[in-house]
Amino acid sequence: MPDRITRLEGPLVDQIAAGEVVERPASVAKELVENAVDAGARAIAVELVDGGKTLLRVVDDGCGMSPRDAALALERHATSKIRTVEDLARIATLGFRGEALPSIASVSRLTLVTRQQGDDAGTRLVVDGGVVVERGAVGAQVGTSITVETLFANVPARLKFLKSRATEAGAVHEVVFRAVLAHPHLRASVSSEGRRVHDYPAVADAAARAAQLFPDDVLRPVSARGDGFELEAFLAAPERARSGTRQLHVLVNGRPVYDLKLARAVGFAFGSVIPPGRYPTGVVHLRVPLDEVDVNAHPQKAEVRFSRGAGLLEGITRALARSLGQRAYGAADARPKDYWDHRLGHRPATEPRTATTAARSEPASAQ
Repeated sequence: MPDRITRLEGPLVDQIAAGEVVERPASVAKELVENAVDAGARAIAVELVDGGKTLLRVVDDGCGMSPRDAALALERHATSKIRTVEDLARIATLGFRGEALPSIASVSRLTLVTRQQGDDAGTRLVVDGGVVVERGAVGAQVGTSITVETLFANVPARLKFLKSRATEAGAVHEVVFRAVLAHPHLRASVSSEGRRVHDYPAVADAAARAAQLFPDDVLRPVSARGDGFELEAFLAAPERARSGTRQLHVLVNGRPVYDLKLARAVGFAFGSVIPPGRYPTGVVHLRVPLDEVDVNAHPQKAEVRFSRGAGLLEGITRALARSLGQRAYGAADARPKDYWDHRLGHRPATEPRTATTAARSEPASAQ
């Protein structure tokens, strides 16, 4: 009887790996923008043609790479961000430098141009369908430019599931929106079909960034802290609450995540002024010890898992409720002193007791 199990060839393995991290142009943009942030970039420019399906370029002014590092970044299991097993439990970066590049390069034509400070010349590498076809020195600014062309041209079954130019471009913009929301000192722009469509100047702090990105809302700063966490939020009045969590942006240790239960904890802290099923508009920055959050719970790192799940969520609700005050947000009638203890003493039926955060599948809307 012939053997039934065989070892897959390299190109097929790469395309399978790509399927875990590359769903659409926005997936590529997320990986490249996060790499740029981790490289210390202060400015990032994103260029699109056909919503990123024909071309997506991310240019940053980060630290750049040496010729050797540039070559290694395009190999599987190569990274600058972890060294030991223990590092996996305390990940402070947004990703692993080079982790996604081979996957992206296996389903596109990828051109990498990079130079680090002190090098006389930069490095240019071109990878087509996972194969390096060009390699050499080139004049370049300090930083990194990555151009991804003809995404999924060699995987037509994946290509047909991409949406319209406007939809794909909107998803890429959402990636940039959330990046600048997390990093106030970052300057970023998005160009589409050769025209600048979004521009985000650097600002002084998180409050200034929230005001910049939510120009139609008056956001109230709220801070809270509890056992093992600190929270800084900028939230609009209850009448600006929306059904679903699309207008509530949640960041954990600077990482944008899609977290339904954390959004519920924030909404519940408002009390009865926000009806069930509706959530406040604004942004929540949550800081927890690195070893208490698992950022590898999702291939695209869009979800996280807390070691103290339900207890942490309840602590966030209680602390945020106290910070919001004894009066309803904008209401005149004082609440009884035991209002929050009575309300928070009964966990809502819709809040399951689990240590894993549930993430919604759809991306949040920028505006």
